[in-house]
Amino acid sequence: QLMSKYSHNCSPRYIKLQNGLSALLISDLNNMDGAPSALSSEGEDDDESEDESDEDDSGAEIEDDKEDYDDEDCDDEEEEEEGENDDGEELNDPDSELEELAEKEETRKRGCTEKQSAAALCVAVGSFSDPEDLPGLAHFLEHMVFMGSLKYPDENGFDAFLKKHGGSDNASTDCERTVFQFDVQRKYFKEALDRWAQFFIHPLMIRDAIDREVEAVDSEYQLARPSDSNRKEMLFGSLARPGHPMKKFFWGNAETLKHEPKMNNIDTYTRLREFWQRYYSAHYMTLVVQSKGNISCENVIGFSKPNFGHLTQPFDTPEFHKLYRVVPIRKIHSLSITWALPPQEQHYRVKPLHYISWLVGHEGKGSVLSFLRKKFWALALYGGNGETGFEQNSTYSVFSISVTLTDEGYKHFYEVAHVVFQYLKMLQKRGPDKRYVIWVASNNFRIQKQIVYCLFSLANLVLLSAVNEGQCHLKEKWFGTQYSVEDVDKYWSDLWASDFELNEDLHLPEENKYIATDFALKAPDCPETEYPVKILSTQQGCLWYRKDDKFKIPKGNAGFAFVFFPACFWHPLIPLFPCSVVLFDTFVNILSHNLAEPAYEADVAQLEYKLVAGEHGLIIRVKGFNHKLPLLFQLIIDHLSDFSFTPAVFEMITEQLKKTYFNVLIKPETLAKDVRLLILEHGRWSMIDKYETLMKGLSIELLSAFVKAFKSQLFVEGLVQGNFTSRESKDFLNYVVQKLQFVPLAHPCPVQFRVVDLPNTHLLCKVKALNKGDANSEVTVYYQVTALIKLKECEDSHLGEEVDRNWNEVVTQQYLFDRLAREIEALKSLTKSDLVAWFQVHRKSERKVLSVHVVGFGKHEGDSEVTAVSEPQNSSCDEIPQLTFLPPSSLMANITCIKDIKAYTSSLTVLPYHKILK
Repeated sequence: QLMSKYSHNCSPRYIKLQNGLSALLISDLNNMDGAPSALSSEGEDDDESEDESDEDDSGAEIEDDKEDYDDEDCDDEEEEEEGENDDGEELNDPDSELEELAEKEETRKRGCTEKQSAAALCVAVGSFSDPEDLPGLAHFLEHMVFMGSLKYPDENGFDAFLKKHGGSDNASTDCERTVFQFDVQRKYFKEALDRWAQFFIHPLMIRDAIDREVEAVDSEYQLARPSDSNRKEMLFGSLARPGHPMKKFFWGNAETLKHEPKMNNIDTYTRLREFWQRYYSAHYMTLVVQSKGNISCENVIGFSKPNFGHLTQPFDTPEFHKLYRVVPIRKIHSLSITWALPPQEQHYRVKPLHYISWLVGHEGKGSVLSFLRKKFWALALYGGNGETGFEQNSTYSVFSISVTLTDEGYKHFYEVAHVVFQYLKMLQKRGPDKRYVIWVASNNFRIQKQIVYCLFSLANLVLLSAVNEGQCHLKEKWFGTQYSVEDVDKYWSDLWASDFELNEDLHLPEENKYIATDFALKAPDCPETEYPVKILSTQQGCLWYRKDDKFKIPKGNAGFAFVFFPACFWHPLIPLFPCSVVLFDTFVNILSHNLAEPAYEADVAQLEYKLVAGEHGLIIRVKGFNHKLPLLFQLIIDHLSDFSFTPAVFEMITEQLKKTYFNVLIKPETLAKDVRLLILEHGRWSMIDKYETLMKGLSIELLSAFVKAFKSQLFVEGLVQGNFTSRESKDFLNYVVQKLQFVPLAHPCPVQFRVVDLPNTHLLCKVKALNKGDANSEVTVYYQVTALIKLKECEDSHLGEEVDRNWNEVVTQQYLFDRLAREIEALKSLTKSDLVAWFQVHRKSERKVLSVHVVGFGKHEGDSEVTAVSEPQNSSCDEIPQLTFLPPSSLMANITCIKDIKAYTSSLTVLPYHKILK
C-alpha cells in the first residue's frame, strides 16, 4: 500500500525492499482531503522566497526591467542559491509586480499540493565516477534513461503524460549522486509512477537517440558557459590534486561525448549501457515511494559502490593557497575566501557550518558586513556551505565567504579579507554562544571550535572584476575563464599568520526586538467577510481589509502602493523622461540600502519586506508574524519620511546601478524581454535608455528634488490581511499619512498599462546579442489576442496565495476580489468547441504576432571563427551599448521586419486600457 492512513499531518515510513532498494513513504491526509495542512500553512510563502539575481545589497526591485531566473547569474550564485545563506540581501531582478503575481499564480496552480503526488529517486553515483575517456557520461546517462522504456517506448511519452495531467519532472547529476523526481495530479500518480519506474527497470537508450541527446547535453553546457558561478566551480575544481575527481569535466559536451569518442574509436552507446548496468542498481537507490517495478539487482555481482573517501585533503596544495584574479562575465567586483575542510556530512544532525555561516553572514550591528558598509567597501556578503556535491562530498567540504565589493572596496580587497579574519578570530576566542543555538550538544561545540581553528589555515582567494581584463593570461580548459595566479601579498600573509589584533567594532549580534512572542489569534472587531472591504477612504488614500478566517495562523500581510508617476516628474534640469525613471530607481535603492542594517533583525525573525520601484510609484509589502510586523512597517516608513543620503552613498549606489543595468543587457533572455516590451508598451523607456542616462551622470541636487516631489504629493492605497483587527489595520495607513504629511494628488491618476495595437501581420525584430562571447540565442513569439480565462480551481494552500490574488486587484485598481469564482463559473459554461473556435480565429491571416530574436555569436551566425570561439568579451562598462538590427533569414517570408523600434511604434495606435470589472 503506497499511502497509509495516519492520525497526524505527516506520517513517514522507512522500508527496505528485498532487492536492496531503500524507500521512504510519506503521507499527508490533510492535503489528500483538500484542506491546507499545518505544514503548508507554516511555510506559507515558500513559493515567494526572494531568489537571488543581481549583485546589489538592497531589498529593492526594479520593476519590469529584470527577471528572476533560477539560473546562476547572481553574484557568487553558489553561495546564495545553494547554501543556507539567507544572511545576505541584494538587488533582486524579477518581473514587474503584476507579472510576478501572475507567474506565481500559474506556478502555484501547476504545483498545487492538494491534488499532487510526487516521487524522487536518488542513485548513489555521479560525475566522480565518469570514466577518464568519456567526461560527462553520468550526466549524459541521466538524459538517456528518459528516452523511452521497453514498456513505454515513446521518447517523449512521459513528459507528455505529465503535462497533460498537471505535472512536471526534473533530474540532476551531482558529484556522487543522481536525482530524478516528478509530480503529477494524485489520481494519475499510479500510472505516472509505473511509467517513471520503467526508466530504471528497462530503459531503451536506443542508438538513434544518442546523437540527438548529445546535442541537448551540449546545449546545457553552452547555456552554462556564460555563468560566473559555473566558471568559478570549474576553476576551483582544477586546483585539486592530480587524480582527484574534482578535476573532471562534469558537464560533458559534443566534443567529449561525440566527436572525440568517434576519433578514438570509442563506442559511446556500449559504454553508456555498461555504466547503467553497473551503477543503476536497486541497492544504490533511495526512493521516496514504493514502486511495483522489478528493478534488477543481478547486475551488481562483482561490482562495489563507488567510494572516494580515501582521497582526503584534495586542496592541500600550493596552487590552492594563492590569490586568483578572474575576469567575470558580468560587471561586478567580488572577493571570495574559501577554505577546504574535512568532510562534514557525518555532522548533518548538528550542522556546525550553519552556526558559523549564520554569524558570519549576519548583517546587523557588529557584523562584518555592517563594518564594511560603513567603510563603503561592500554591498553584500554571503557565507556558508551549500551542501551540494561540489561543496560537500565524501572527500572534503568547503566553507566560503563571498563579499560583493564596491569600486572602493575593490581597491581595498586585502583589508576586506582582514576584517573577515578578525571576525573569525573573535569567534575562535569567544567560542560558540548558546544564545544563538536552540539545542547544541557539547560535541557540536567541539566540532565548531575545530572548524573555526581550521579556518585560520591558508585560504583560497578569488577576486572577480572586469578591471582584471588584460591582466589575466591563463585560461581554464572547459569554460575558458580568464585568470591569473599570484602569491598572497607577504605583508598580509605574515599578518594573518601572527597573533593580530581584534577589531573592537566586530561583535556577536545583539538582542532581537522583532522576534514574536504573542501568537494568539485575534477576535474580529467587525463583521467577517469573504473578500476584502474598504474600511478607510480619504483624499490621501484608502485601505482594504480582510480578517483571516481560513488559515487561522498568527501571521499577516500588508501591501501599500504609493501612487506617483515617475515618468511625469518634471524639472528644468531634466532634459529627458528616462532621467526621472532612473532617479526613482536610485531613490528606492538608496532607501533599501539605508534599511539593510536596521531591518536585518526583522528578517532574522522571519519578517519580510519588499520595495519595488514601479511604473506607477513605490510599492511596499511586508509579511510575517503579526505581533511585530507593524514595527517593521513603521521602520520602513520612518526611513522613507527621514530619507537622506551622503555623497558617498549616492556615488556607491549609482555605480552599482550601472552594473545592474549593464548585466541585464548582456543576457539574451532579458535583452529579448526588454526589446519586446519596448515595442508593446506605450511610453516605455528601454534599459539602454536608462543605462545611457545614468552614464551621462545624475546629480545629488536632482535626486533631492525628485524625492521632495515624490514625498509631497501622493495617493496611498493599501491592503491588510491576516491576523489583524480592522482597528490595527487602519493604524498602518494612519501611520503613513501622519509621518509623511503629504497632500493629495492634484488630479486623479488611474493606474493604467497602455499597450500598442499591433497590425494584423507577423512582425519580426531581430537583434544581435551584446555579449560577444555568448553563443546562446533567444526567441520569443508573442500573440496579441483577446482575453482567455485560465483554469484556477485549486484551493489556496496558504495565506500568501489569497493575499497575492487580492493585492493584484488593489494594485491594478480593479477590486474584483471574487474574480476567481467568476472565472471558474465562466469556464464551466465553455465547451471544447468554443476553445477550438477561439484558437482558430487567432491563427488566421488577421493574427497579430510579434517575434523577437536575440542572436548569439558563433560561426553559424556568420561571425568569424575567432569570435565564435573567443571567451566572453563584453563591451566596457563605460561604453553605451547599441542594438544591432539584423535582417530576417530566408526561411521567414511575408513578414514585417522592425529596424527602428521607436520610429515603427510611433505610427501605431494605443489600445484603450481595459479593466474586467464584472
